[in-house]
Amino acid sequence: MRLIPKALAPKLLALTLAVTLAVVCVISIALFANSRIIVDRFLNDSVESRRENLVRQFESQAVQATASLEREIDSLARDRRYADLQRSLDESATELESAHSIQVFDDAGRLIGAAGPLNHQTPIDAASDTVEWRDTALLVTRDILLAGKRHGELRMAFSLTAFQNDLNAFRERQLNARRGWQSNATTWVLITSLVVALLCGCLSWLAARRLVRPIEAITRQARRMQQGDYGEPLRLARSDELGELATAFDSMRDQLRQTTISRDYMDNLLSSMNDAVIVTDDHGAITHCNAAAVSLTGYTETQLLGMPIADLVIDEDRDKLTSSATTNQPQEARFVTNDGRQMPVSWTASDVETGNALMSGRIYSAQNITERKRSEERIRYLARMDPMTKVPNRMQFQHLLQRASARARRSKHTIGLFYLDVDQFKDINDTFGHLAGDTTLEILTQCMSRALPEGAVIGRLAGDEFAAFIDNLPNDATARTTLKETADRLLLEIAEPFDVQSNEVYMTASVGIAVYPNDADNVIDLLRNADAALYAAKKAGGNRMMFYDTRMNDDAVERLMLKSRLRRSFERDELLLQYQPKYELATGQIVGAEALIRWEMPGKGRIQPNDFIPLAEQTGLIIQIGEWVIERVCEDVASWHRDVGDPGRIAINLSLKQLRKRNFFDSVNKIFSRHAIKPSDIEFEITETTLMEDIPRTIEVLEKLQAYGLQLAIDDFGTGYSSLSALQKFPIKTLKIDQSFVRNAANDDNDAAIISAIVDMSRRLRLEVVAEGVETEAQLAFLRDLRCDFGQGMLFGEPMDAQEFGKRLLAQLDGTDQHKALFA
Repeated sequence: MRLIPKALAPKLLALTLAVTLAVVCVISIALFANSRIIVDRFLNDSVESRRENLVRQFESQAVQATASLEREIDSLARDRRYADLQRSLDESATELESAHSIQVFDDAGRLIGAAGPLNHQTPIDAASDTVEWRDTALLVTRDILLAGKRHGELRMAFSLTAFQNDLNAFRERQLNARRGWQSNATTWVLITSLVVALLCGCLSWLAARRLVRPIEAITRQARRMQQGDYGEPLRLARSDELGELATAFDSMRDQLRQTTISRDYMDNLLSSMNDAVIVTDDHGAITHCNAAAVSLTGYTETQLLGMPIADLVIDEDRDKLTSSATTNQPQEARFVTNDGRQMPVSWTASDVETGNALMSGRIYSAQNITERKRSEERIRYLARMDPMTKVPNRMQFQHLLQRASARARRSKHTIGLFYLDVDQFKDINDTFGHLAGDTTLEILTQCMSRALPEGAVIGRLAGDEFAAFIDNLPNDATARTTLKETADRLLLEIAEPFDVQSNEVYMTASVGIAVYPNDADNVIDLLRNADAALYAAKKAGGNRMMFYDTRMNDDAVERLMLKSRLRRSFERDELLLQYQPKYELATGQIVGAEALIRWEMPGKGRIQPNDFIPLAEQTGLIIQIGEWVIERVCEDVASWHRDVGDPGRIAINLSLKQLRKRNFFDSVNKIFSRHAIKPSDIEFEITETTLMEDIPRTIEVLEKLQAYGLQLAIDDFGTGYSSLSALQKFPIKTLKIDQSFVRNAANDDNDAAIISAIVDMSRRLRLEVVAEGVETEAQLAFLRDLRCDFGQGMLFGEPMDAQEFGKRLLAQLDGTDQHKALFA
């Protein structure tokens, strides 16, 4: 058994050498210090001895100089020759460089002479025949004696400057000598210590070299391990403790390599997670966190480590976050980020179970739910409010109306409900675009807010349908008056022009009013009745208000029944087509007809177009009905061509939705091809309103139809708002004068002037003119006098089916047409 391990031997040697060096240094320093004390003592003794000698010498010289002067002036003082006395003193002061002051007093103590720099100062207080050393001078006092008798006193002060300079010069020479000795001694001490240190260093280096190299190799491997590089095994061919340490280090490195692989994998997993992961100890201090936690909180990882997790949440949420209970179900809290913001998070927590008390704690998983919260708030808002107009939607409005009706029921008050719809809102959308339509609805909401009294609730029910109610109205006749005045004010406010996309737009609306509880005792019926009143107002022409009447429900039920049965009319073959002949007024010849659709409803009889065509427009069935009409007309035209010859041009009414259909032209072309008829056999009639919608696109479609060979006509001319300048741009062949002008043309000068102007204008524009609604011979005569081109109406017979119209064509060929006589 070794008493001293091999690895410790170099250390003990180095320690011994270091102690030896320290002892040498201490002895050298002690000898140097002792020598310095001796030198300082010798220096002080020499200076003191020199001072004593200089004192004796200076004092002796001062006394001799005083005595010599006393002998020189004793007779002058006795004879009171003060002028000679003063002159002698001045000469002595000049000769004696060290004399600082000379004063002479008589036997009565009066100053009788003085010389030197202090000759005007107060006399020096000193005893007679004395030598006194003061701070800056040596004072010598001597009695003036002559023949043994005292005649006065001489006082002389000698400056110590020369004395001090001599003493200081001596001391400086001694100090220089000491510094030289000290420098030499220090040099020898340093040289000796350096030599000893070098010897000790060499021995220590040789001893430590064998010890340090293995340690450096182990240190390099440890640093590489910190960076994740475990390197190769250490190869130390040693059998001492360092060899054992290298073997243990290699074993630890292999174990760490396996552990680190698992740890790095887990760290990568945690860092890759989108959820923030925070691990705390038993005291709630954070011991680990992933990158998502750093990003979530805004703190750096260094700031988070050691921070109590309670500091990350607001005060109200700390208890539930720091409680010991686990939370498998997500809970919500508000984190406080590094910049002070509050952030909603969803979190779960569970205990860390390792079986090691030192590794216990809790692990938290959290995620930012700010966007989810915003979405929830947005959903809650959209569930109640209309996002465009910022007023309650249908559901919220009904809820508010329900609450108001409950209050009214308790307080015996009434509620006035306004149901509002924009007149021809579709025209604004189609003309200026949907963005302009949205702007119009926003402006409408503002108008309602200004016109309605404070406290009224406004809601958007659908599209351009709005509603508003006023509660706390008295249950008497004044309520109806108040509602009417409010509705009138509302319609006037809405009718004010406004700008949309730099265009001045005029808007009108129709309003239906129902009163709770007089018209209905529940919200659903109240809204339905107000809607019925609104429909009645729109049917009456719009831009007006109407109160609910019980008869309106019958009309609403009728409308609803027509809508549902109109969809099945095709399947049941209830639609039929009739033709109204068109005559040339100059010759009385049939030159064509206008196709008119009818609806034969079982149990209800014939439904007129004015009753079901608007419903078809609303439901979108107008496109399907329009195609059915074109198909049947082409089929009848082909039949007439086979049986009776040329029937002339058959006019078919087109709706705006048909023109807007993308494949409308292709659909028409296929029908014509299928029945082998010429496009010139058909004439499409378009109303002025339809014509002025989206003019560029309308012109494009009409020009394509004209190029195809179809004739185009404007129906009900004079009742719309077409621009005469725009009229020139359209490829129109025919104008049809509305029957409202023809009806009283023979008796009303205004209608006659209008028809005359239209005929004259058409002739100048090379357009054909057709007068609709000719019912009397007087009307016929009037039109013929104006040289109107064509006419149609009840005067020439009721509208007829295809077979009857074929017979009329045959009668014309045979010359047996009974209406021929009208043109005789």
